[in-house]
Amino acid sequence: MSMENVSAVPPNTKTSFSDPEQVKMMSLSVPALMQQEMECRNSDCASVSSFYNDRQRSCNTPSNFSTCSEVASMSSVTGSVMSIYSSEFGYVEVKGTVQFAIHYVQKLGEFHIFVVQCKDLAVADVKRNRSDPYVKCYLLPDKAKYGKKKTCVRKKTLDPTYNEILRFKIPMEMLKTQKLNISVWHNDTFGRNSFLGEVEVDLAEWDFNNTQMNEYLLKGRVQIPTSPKHSFGGEEMSAEIKVALRFLPQTTLSHKNKGNGEVQIWVKECKNLPISRGVAIDPFVKCAILPENNRKSRQKTRVLKRAPNPVFNHTMVYDGFGHDDLKDICVELTVWDHDRLNNHFIGGIRLGPGTGKSYGSEVNWMDSNVAEAALWERMVQTQNEWVEDTLPLRMMVMARMSR
Repeated sequence: MSMENVSAVPPNTKTSFSDPEQVKMMSLSVPALMQQEMECRNSDCASVSSFYNDRQRSCNTPSNFSTCSEVASMSSVTGSVMSIYSSEFGYVEVKGTVQFAIHYVQKLGEFHIFVVQCKDLAVADVKRNRSDPYVKCYLLPDKAKYGKKKTCVRKKTLDPTYNEILRFKIPMEMLKTQKLNISVWHNDTFGRNSFLGEVEVDLAEWDFNNTQMNEYLLKGRVQIPTSPKHSFGGEEMSAEIKVALRFLPQTTLSHKNKGNGEVQIWVKECKNLPISRGVAIDPFVKCAILPENNRKSRQKTRVLKRAPNPVFNHTMVYDGFGHDDLKDICVELTVWDHDRLNNHFIGGIRLGPGTGKSYGSEVNWMDSNVAEAALWERMVQTQNEWVEDTLPLRMMVMARMSR
């Protein structure tokens, strides 16, 4: 099938690309792919030094095919990791469809997703009445294991055409245990990408003889339940933080001042932090007690290099609190990937009563889920003693997004 024929495929036309040689010729019809056919055969990654040149060449080609999925994603962890964990930034009503075909190429040991186009997407940037959409693919349940593959960004369109092949190197027997997640996102200049919809295909039930084009309605993301950690199933958020709390109601001999108690936070360790750019991140943890969130009130651990399971054993102490204050304050712990230019947010937790109010005012940061609020309540009820739990990291709109 020639590139012209692929480009002219109407939305509902059934087109097969089951022949490996046919797929190869489709790729070879594009000069950029011809150069990388052998280089990328054993891996979907390219060297860091060649990334920007490759991306500029492939994304600017007049051809509808590109090799954006053939190189390692070098976008910031802010965009990448936040989107992995269902970013809450930029909520957009989901609408429209995505058209794609899937095929396993036995000779190459590769799983191919041929992303054709999207239609009738929602407007993400309301002020400028536009969306800059791209398509992203993962294999579930372990998103980090095989990484993400994504198309180029199509600017200023609600009906983007891609005609790109996204490739995963994976044995067939392993592929049949996976689920394919295809999601559409609006690319934001400042990294707060907006979710436009997704489709999930259970490959255990998929007929791999079916290589026809499929058009699916985009669906909204299923909300992660705010319940204890075992209900997450390790699928949507596998990263965790182990933390202990203690409240000391009286830290001085004076009985006149009721607000001289201490809240102590012992950050023990994190587990299953995501991989970025093919290597482990350089994590550290920030802590603040809300509503106080100025620079003086923030504390942080040391940075641990390339540690997906960092052990911090760092204790942070905040004083000046009475027992009555515990119903109005909240401990915010956030995990970051250290970067010389710009630290990247990974996820966090909020330990508090979760009432939505602080000192009589409604606040959006008093949003502790069931497990987080349960640990806080144990601390309140068990004064002078440490209480601990291992809690899943989650995405959240922070009270103050500080670096």
